[in-house]
Amino acid sequence: MRHSESLKRLPLILLLLMCTASGGCKEGPWALWKAYSAHFIDEHGRVVDPQGAGRTTSEGQSYALFFALADNDRQHFDQVLAWTQANLAGNQMGTHLPGWLWGKARDGQWKLLDANSASDADCWIAYSLIEAGRLWHNPAYATLGRQMLDLIAKQEVAELPGFGIMLMPGPTALWVHNQTWTVNPSYVPLFLFYRFQEIDQSGPWGAIGMNIPSLLRQSVRHGFVMDWVDYVPGDGFYPAAAPAATQPGKPQQPAGGSYDAIRVYLWAGMLDSRGQTRTDVVGSISGMAAYLASHGAPPEKVNSNGVPIEQDGPVGFSAALLPYLRALPDMSKTSAQQRVRMGEQLDPSTGLYGKDPAYYDQNLVLFATGFLNARFRFGAHGELSVEWSKE
Repeated sequence: MRHSESLKRLPLILLLLMCTASGGCKEGPWALWKAYSAHFIDEHGRVVDPQGAGRTTSEGQSYALFFALADNDRQHFDQVLAWTQANLAGNQMGTHLPGWLWGKARDGQWKLLDANSASDADCWIAYSLIEAGRLWHNPAYATLGRQMLDLIAKQEVAELPGFGIMLMPGPTALWVHNQTWTVNPSYVPLFLFYRFQEIDQSGPWGAIGMNIPSLLRQSVRHGFVMDWVDYVPGDGFYPAAAPAATQPGKPQQPAGGSYDAIRVYLWAGMLDSRGQTRTDVVGSISGMAAYLASHGAPPEKVNSNGVPIEQDGPVGFSAALLPYLRALPDMSKTSAQQRVRMGEQLDPSTGLYGKDPAYYDQNLVLFATGFLNARFRFGAHGELSVEWSKE
């Protein structure tokens, strides 16, 4: 970046640093959500991924539901929910979990390309519906969310022999092969399962919640989170290559930590600070903090041995690490460096991050800055607290 361009951005960078020092800046309207919804959500409520050939995933729909709720944006919430119901779940979401992938087929038709569910999206949708029912005083949302919980428990939960109950990435049968269970650590934000346990005490949620910290401790490599891991009874967890089904048309990615794993640091940092759990979880994934102490940006990839590959991750990675860094002692300078990096990549013409704003980056930034600026919080029992409501 030229010196003159740096000077032009200096006021913005200083503002970002002030926000870091104060723990967040309350702004009124959520400008990033407004820019995101205008750029990535069409008039029908479909979240479009331009870098993914215009595809839509249940993940994208689930995050949009959450952000709309956090912003008290009932219009987008209802549009996104309606599109998801009609196109991913055949208008039967209470009895049929949404398929994860919708896009353009080889015959030129836009339709559901993979009807198998993705459990992380299912959990976020169920959570957002349950909390929308409470915060907006609409029992219909909560009822649908609880129906989804029942489906998740029946279809996407398994017992890992010798370890315990865990959420599988989708329909259980697809993720168990030759006495090996494949799981994804980024699919299990602990605060969601705290809330599910409060809602459905007879379900598997409490057991899953108790096992999540163990999953992280046993599956990291030198303190770095892996994207996918295989569990072998009696032998433990091993880094696994990304399943081909999760990236149609792309070569299989080798085992390691990258675009999935980055969310684990984010979820850990957003845990309620009361009690010992957040300290323990953040401490078990300390490799990233150690790396950032001597590097200006997080790595895009970490290999299966827990060794970072010397290539900077995108701006969304820097954002995702801010809550995590704030949960660690003596990381304010490192956090400020990541804030500055974000400020340098904010495009004032779009209000988004990056010259060619990536859908995934914006989601990570929305989660991180929304949390840090106190637009939302997750309570000790996983309950959602939002700036616009006193509940």
